[in-house]
Amino acid sequence: MTQVNTKTLRDSTAMRWMVLILISGLTFSTYWFQDFMSGLKGIMESEMGFSSEEFGRIIGLTTIANMFGMILIGGMILDKWGIRLTGYVFGVLATIGAGTTALAAAGFFGPEKGTILTMMIIGRIMFGSGLEILCVLATRTIVKWFKGYEMALAMAINIGFGRLGTALGMASSLDIGGGRFSPAVTFAATLIALSFIMFLIYTVFDVKIDRQHKNALDPNLEVVPDEEFRFSDFIKLITDKSFIYITLLCVTFYAAVFPFIQYAPDMLINKFGFTAKLPAAGSVMIFGSEAMGIVAVYLVLFIFALAFSIVPSRISNLNYRRIFTFTLVAVFGIIVFNFWNILQVWLHNGSKTASLIPLGTIIFTPIFGNFVDRKGKAASLMMLGSCLLIFAHLSLSLSNSITLGYAALVSLGIAFALVPAAMWPSVAKIVPENRLGTAYATMFTVQNWGLGLFFWGIGAVLDLVNHDNLTAIREGKMTYDYTIPIMMLVVCGIISIFLAALLKKADRKQGYGLEFPSSAKH
Repeated sequence: MTQVNTKTLRDSTAMRWMVLILISGLTFSTYWFQDFMSGLKGIMESEMGFSSEEFGRIIGLTTIANMFGMILIGGMILDKWGIRLTGYVFGVLATIGAGTTALAAAGFFGPEKGTILTMMIIGRIMFGSGLEILCVLATRTIVKWFKGYEMALAMAINIGFGRLGTALGMASSLDIGGGRFSPAVTFAATLIALSFIMFLIYTVFDVKIDRQHKNALDPNLEVVPDEEFRFSDFIKLITDKSFIYITLLCVTFYAAVFPFIQYAPDMLINKFGFTAKLPAAGSVMIFGSEAMGIVAVYLVLFIFALAFSIVPSRISNLNYRRIFTFTLVAVFGIIVFNFWNILQVWLHNGSKTASLIPLGTIIFTPIFGNFVDRKGKAASLMMLGSCLLIFAHLSLSLSNSITLGYAALVSLGIAFALVPAAMWPSVAKIVPENRLGTAYATMFTVQNWGLGLFFWGIGAVLDLVNHDNLTAIREGKMTYDYTIPIMMLVVCGIISIFLAALLKKADRKQGYGLEFPSSAKH
């Protein structure tokens, strides 16, 4: 009898992590393109003549196709077509959309404001139609390669790449563009194209592991194809209490975070008097380029964050673990001490300070992902993250204290790491693997309703509550009042706590094991 080799590429630690890096390129670039305009709101108003409502419209309409089912259709396509074909179709769509946005910003379709606005929105809609499917695809790929291994940690690191894209997009786009809007859009679109090339490289390994899986079953037997998608599966999914609660929690939590990130630099400038452009004293130059200096700083912080959050837990010897952690903290402390003067300038700049929100998640998401893998408590951690969310937005809306403002941003960064690190692995426990594409797509579809309404709504409310002072604000004589728009986000945090509590209660009855470690049998 011939012995069948059951080993596949996914059993190689090095191969799993290489795949994670390749697929995380999509996450990095799509989050960059989604969020880079937040640091350019002032430039868009002064250079392009856009209002807060028009800024919010550009950001909000990015999700319009997803609000009307594009992600759900894409998720079903992912379950039916598989990772490769889905990635080809939606990767091309996102790349064309990003390119269209860049061409519009450069005046390719015409110099009139109305034409630029319309074509940018069309490009963003095309990009957004591919964006969320690519995020679902990345998550689905991680499940394929990491289930039974370090799945929560891998998802957390993938999220970390996304947050790095957001942080760098917010912090460096103004400098990359040389203070102009169009070059910043072109750079962001180029990143989308490069990440699609990384995905094409990944597909070589995807083909090989599928063949290995077939041979591992028995090279002499025909593989039975996956069960075809049935509408009854979707009905079963959306009537599952745990899935309903985690989906609604996804909506309310992200509606209180992502829209805020888009407006955070402008809010810090208007409310706390932070600088719009980075003063010369805060410049970090590499090869004569300030933009490269900023990117280098964030990459170093990203590497330190990953090393701090991942490596110690992998060292079995307690003494070696302590030595490594102490050395890492000491080296980081020395770097901070030497760059303290520059750091102080950065912490009084709107876009750089706001970028601390996603940057903080790079440190904490892998730590929390590791905790969920080893200890569980996912539903409880979602409740804690929602509490931090409320504290953050209450502090930013009601207080004028800069110190409390910094504490709020740190709390928001921790919450932004805590909830996703617990949420996304939990979905893989609630939903069978062959329906995860549909499940994640359903969550993203509902989530996009919340994001679309709040992206656009905050801008509209901001213009409404400041209606009598808009002329003075644009002339630089007054500043925007952000109190009411931010208070809207407090309500989202309160609802999030309630939903997390309901999820925890439902899980006790349904037995999905959200409070148990990833490897636990229940």
